[in-house]
Parts: sequence; C-alpha cells; structure tokens
Amino acid sequence: MKKVAIIMGSDSDLPIVEKAIGILKEFKVPYETHVYSAHRTPGAARLFAVSARENGFGVVICAAGMAAHLAGAIAANTTLPVIGIPCTSQALDGMDALLSTVMMPSGIPVATVAIDGAKNAALLAIQILAVEDETLAKALDDKREADASQILEKDRRIAAEYHAE
Repeated sequence: MKKVAIIMGSDSDLPIVEKAIGILKEFKVPYETHVYSAHRTPGAARLFAVSARENGFGVVICAAGMAAHLAGAIAANTTLPVIGIPCTSQALDGMDALLSTVMMPSGIPVATVAIDGAKNAALLAIQILAVEDETLAKALDDKREADASQILEKDRRIAAEYHAE
C-alpha cells in the first residue's frame, strides 16, 4: 500500500494534523509526518516533493496557516495528489490560509478541505488510495454505513424524546 505524507508548515499545526493521523491509523494506512516550510525551508520541501513518489507515497497532505503556500509549493514539485488543509490563524481566522490554498494557478491543482478539516483530508487521501485498493474501498464503505447508523440512532432517540402529540 502507498503511504500518505503529512507535511505541516509549523509544529503549531500538530493539533490539527493529529486528527488526520487518527483517521489514517483507524484505516491502517501507513504515513509519515514532517515539518517543512514553503518559506523557511523551501529546499527541503522541494526535495521531499520531487522524491515522494519514488519513496512510496501516493498522496501528500499539507497543513499550513496564514500565507499557506506549502500545499502549492509541494504540488509544484510533484504530480502526486496534494490535499491542502488551511489552518486557523489569529489574524483572519484561517480565511487567509483557505484562499491561499484554494487559489492555485491552472496546471498545479491542490484539493482543499475546510479550514482545520484534517479528518476530511485524511478521508480524501484514503479515497484516492482506495481507487487501487479494494480493502480500503471496503473499509470506507463500512465506515459510511456505521456513520449512517449512528445518525439514524440519534434521530430515533431525539424523535422519541421530542415527539409532540
């Protein structure tokens, strides 16, 4: 199975990234986590990106706040799918990161999830890997069914408690 790379622009993004790590662990998807900055370590970020495919990665998740150029910098140096997680910042509550991540130039796509949307980033990475992995595809189907069952149980409980006659 291909690995998922999780790269964060700063270790301050770790609390967000841990949510993605939890999902990858749940699905038993191998991953590596690194800290590279598009601005402070551009050479290291580029080196990682250009060698990611040969190092066994199938998808790269990038988490960054503020200017949030990390996902774009990685995507510019690999043809692997890149998923950006825009992270909340103090100045603009993550809107700056969202716009920086989603507004990529034509030819350099970055899939972008919600601000702090690490769980969905991990699930999207798993869906990408599941295109070629039936075991992962089945695990995703099972999770969807379990999630639906939980919602329907909540519906039954609330409908019974708040039923007016």
